[in-house]
Amino acid sequence: MDFVDLFPFAPEVGYLSLSLVNFFGSLVPFVPLPGFLLLATMAVGDQFDLHVLALLSAVTATIAKQIIFYVSYGGRKIINEKTRKRMRPFERLVKRYGAGAAFFAAATPIPDDLVYVPLGLAKYNPKRFFIATLTGKIVLSYSIVFISHYLGLSLVEPFLENMDDATPIYIGIMIFGVMMTSVVILLLRLDWGRILGRFAPWTLDENNED
Repeated sequence: MDFVDLFPFAPEVGYLSLSLVNFFGSLVPFVPLPGFLLLATMAVGDQFDLHVLALLSAVTATIAKQIIFYVSYGGRKIINEKTRKRMRPFERLVKRYGAGAAFFAAATPIPDDLVYVPLGLAKYNPKRFFIATLTGKIVLSYSIVFISHYLGLSLVEPFLENMDDATPIYIGIMIFGVMMTSVVILLLRLDWGRILGRFAPWTLDENNED
C-alpha cells in the first residue's frame, strides 16, 4: 500500500475540501493526524500549489484551535469549584509561558490541545494565543508540505509497503484520540498544588494571576 492510498480521493478534493477537512479535523480535540495525512498526500506531485496548501492548513487549523480555546475560556463556569481549585496551579504555570507553549504545541505534531485547554481555562490573552498558534501552524504546515513534496514520503512509505488495508491505521488514530482524552481527564483530576509545589511554588500563590 502506498501512502496516497490512505486518502485515495486526495487529488480530487481541492482546496475547499482540504480546508473543511482540516478545520473539522482540528476541531476534534487531541486527534490531529487525519488533517496532517491529507495535507501530506495532497502535497505529493505538482497538482496543488504548495504555499496555498500550507497556508490554508495553517489558517483553518488555527481558527479551529481558537474555538477550542474560547470554549475552554468559558469552560471555567462549567468545571466545578473543586476541580478548578486543583487546576489553578497548572493554569498559572502554562499562562506564564503561554505564547511559547502555544507556539511549540502548534509547530510540532503533539496533541496541542493538552496546552490549549489549560491556556483557555487560565484566561490567557486571546490575541497572543492566536498569533502564537498561527505562527506555529505555519511552521508545521510548511514542514509537512515540503517534506512530503520533495522527499516523496520516502521516510513513511517503507512502513506501509507490507500493508494491504488502511483500516488498522484509522483504528489506531481513534485509539490515540481516546488515549489523549483520557490524559486530559487525568490532568483535571490531579492535585497540581501538591505536584507543582515542589518545583514551582510560585504557582500556589493566589495573588500570582499575571
